[in-house]
Amino acid sequence: MDSQDWDQRYDQADLVWSEGPNRFVEEIARELPAGRALDLACGEGRNAIWLARQGWTVTGVDFSAVAIEKARRLGESAGVAVEWRCADVVTFKPQAACVDFVLLSYLQLPAREMADVVASGSRALAAGGSLLVVGHARANLTDGTGGPQDPDVLYEPDDVGNWLRDVEVLRAEHVIRTLDTETGLRQAIDTLVLARRKGE
Repeated sequence: MDSQDWDQRYDQADLVWSEGPNRFVEEIARELPAGRALDLACGEGRNAIWLARQGWTVTGVDFSAVAIEKARRLGESAGVAVEWRCADVVTFKPQAACVDFVLLSYLQLPAREMADVVASGSRALAAGGSLLVVGHARANLTDGTGGPQDPDVLYEPDDVGNWLRDVEVLRAEHVIRTLDTETGLRQAIDTLVLARRKGE
């Protein structure tokens, strides 16, 4: 899907995603000292806004102008200041060593593009900074439910590990989300990778 497709999707609903943060983002970020954060492919800003509420100085980046405008309105309603930038995360190049936390939450791109974004996010980390990748796992196609059904945009923990540069991997695993579907409770399988740049 390109930016126009996502503009249409974001324009057709009050919220495409839930208002609160992703559960894994909340679980991990709560353990980190607040600093500067970069939310790549931030969508409507749910994670960026939550981070700002926890005291982080946040920049949210997404290529959908509609999503960024919704995020801006939601951030204002929440009473938090977030820097919102409309840009394609594949070509967006953050300054090196500039942030303490980089988040990639359910960005599903072909491997080559994902590798570029993850590597770019890794380079943006200051010493001691953390990078979190959460996304739909390829294992979800056979053993889980929901998410994209295109294997080319799904990834496993080892895939993400291979894309990282100059960081220490702290966690690389499958995690389970329970979904309430029309046919009852089902389990979705996600990939979660947490990495940290070693302090100086």
